[in-house]
Amino acid sequence: MRPATLRVRVLNVAKSKSVYTCTECGGSAPKWQGQCPSCAAWNTLVETAAETASTHRYKSVAAASKLQKLAEVSAREAPRLPTGVAEFDRVLGGGLVAGQVVLIGGDPGIGKSTLLLQALAAMSGAHLAVYVSGEESAEQVALRATRLGLDSGGLQLLAEINLERIQTVLAGAKPEIVVIDSIQTLYSDALSSAPGSVAQVRECAAQLTRLAKQTGTIIVFIGHVTKEGALAGPRVLEHIVDTVLYFEGDTQQSFRLIRAFKNRFGAVNELGVFAMTDKGLKGVSNPSALFLSRHDGQVPGSCVLVTQEGTRPLLVEIQALVDEAHAPNPRRLSVGLEQNRLAMLLAVLHRHAGIACFDQDVFVNAVGGVKISEPAADLAVLLAIVSSLRARPLAQQLVVFGEVGLAGEIRPAPRGQERLREAAKLGFTQAIIPKANVPRQAISGLEIIACDRVEDAVARLR
Repeated sequence: MRPATLRVRVLNVAKSKSVYTCTECGGSAPKWQGQCPSCAAWNTLVETAAETASTHRYKSVAAASKLQKLAEVSAREAPRLPTGVAEFDRVLGGGLVAGQVVLIGGDPGIGKSTLLLQALAAMSGAHLAVYVSGEESAEQVALRATRLGLDSGGLQLLAEINLERIQTVLAGAKPEIVVIDSIQTLYSDALSSAPGSVAQVRECAAQLTRLAKQTGTIIVFIGHVTKEGALAGPRVLEHIVDTVLYFEGDTQQSFRLIRAFKNRFGAVNELGVFAMTDKGLKGVSNPSALFLSRHDGQVPGSCVLVTQEGTRPLLVEIQALVDEAHAPNPRRLSVGLEQNRLAMLLAVLHRHAGIACFDQDVFVNAVGGVKISEPAADLAVLLAIVSSLRARPLAQQLVVFGEVGLAGEIRPAPRGQERLREAAKLGFTQAIIPKANVPRQAISGLEIIACDRVEDAVARLR
């Protein structure tokens, strides 16, 4: 008799498939590699589980579409919903709009949750507002509201991180405005990855954005930032939302800045200025006072710049320190200004004004930690450097603005008359500006010194 043949059945266990998703652009790759194939960023691919769905989650969103002429579409200005915080409304373009989705990011402890809790408390008296807390318990939020002295009797609170439960509660309550604190803490049951992963952040943001557009609810996301200061998670998050705001400032100082980088319902590059107090964030009506140092007398290396932030002119003190270099390679350091532009300006100063700094350390700082990105700060930086190098202070009531070109010309800056009026209002009596920015009508109390070359502006210094 032949022995019984043992038949072994091999069970093929399906291995869970993984994909690698880029934290910068949201692109995916089948295996890990050092460089993202979509955006070419290095070391940004992280492993996530590949998610499959039998039916598309957004199938019900797409209604029957038809072509229509753009001229036949009725364009109307959307009504604004004030937040009760004037500086916040300024950055938003006058207030919030029904169905708007806002993303606000900033360093930990800079005041994101505080500001939005203040805004919701102010709005809760006339509008149904919901604060969804995923990072703090209900007791912690209530304790902060008490510490800030807020009248939050009408504010609704939900401590939850599950997306489906949040959607169910919001569908029943039908609030006018919702704050999600924060989007990185939410997770959806449709995905198996952990909260904060690229897939979860993208899915939760997309679902809540869909809810906002369908119901007209205003939704504000609080987002985490990386150590470089950029919003954490996929960059696609910034493309989904209508408005992107960034909190700026040093947690060691009392003032905070909110800057709009994207706004489908208003102007970008608008700036809101706040002061952190024991009762929360308070709007600053005269922000120029924050960025002007108090000197007993005239100080070399100090020059007042009139910069433009959105629709608001600001006076910022630019300080420069030029010192003899004690190393083979002189240092070039700028705080609040672009460092590469500083090297370019020093080359222009040498070539066209005959002032050399190749054996000097040059340090430039914008007082108050404000970040200035516009090229109209060039002339103020150059004059502050010359003042420090010669140890000769500038006139105490002098303001400066103007862009400097590589050929040594001084180019005009936008909204020159608004800058000059702001300077005159604050008591300044002299202004060195580009010749093309000379106002047609004289401004009372302000002497205009027009220059079209760098050497001309340097020669005007006393």
